Amino acid sequence: MQKENNIPTHIALIPDGNRRWARSRGLVPWEGHEEGAKNLEKIVRKAFDLGIKHLSFWGSSVDNLTKRPFQEKRALLKIFEKYFTRLIESDDIHKNQARINVIGRWEEQFPNSLKKIIRKCVDRTKNYRKCFLNFFLAYNGDDEMLEAVKKISEKYNSAKDITAETIKNNLMTKDLPPVDFLIRTGGEPHLSVGFMMWDIANAQLYFSEKLYPDFKEDDFEEAIREFQRRERRLGK
Repeated sequence: MQKENNIPTHIALIPDGNRRWARSRGLVPWEGHEEGAKNLEKIVRKAFDLGIKHLSFWGSSVDNLTKRPFQEKRALLKIFEKYFTRLIESDDIHKNQARINVIGRWEEQFPNSLKKIIRKCVDRTKNYRKCFLNFFLAYNGDDEMLEAVKKISEKYNSAKDITAETIKNNLMTKDLPPVDFLIRTGGEPHLSVGFMMWDIANAQLYFSEKLYPDFKEDDFEEAIREFQRRERRLGK
């Protein structure tokens, strides 16, 4: 598919199904997460090729890090460490001048060794503006909105002073544009813990039956074709 005018500016991806993919093959859950991480590299490359400016990827919720077995959590953090280390020197990142943003409570949840690597990624790409690769780590949308409400309540005495811009400016995602297209893999057509709830207000939704490790570059491209076939009326 060639680049076209009707390419979404901002795509958000919920990569569901890593654990089920592993279980169906008799593997441990983190082998599914590893395969998902490998797949992400290919999806990111395809997004760059298609001219996607913003790609947001939900890497983990708060619950993923607090409620799952310790061994799985430890393995997931090691996968993050491995792939963020790769991103620091990635030819794809630097060639496409992609700025890396990391959003969520990762600084509260992650070990110092991983935080150091992530900060290095962010710092190395902070001056890039051509593309934006946004990782949501230790992130819940309902938590984001609750924190925004708390901040706003401390700043304003009257609800009359609060606007949509006020809310956006107090979100973790304050620097990101609205999501045009939300893709969820895994065959379960639902949202989770209010993922980017403010930013997906007018997004087109796409649910793939494929588990995330099986959702390849061609599937990503087909999803965008589906977006291009739709008419976004936005209330008109």
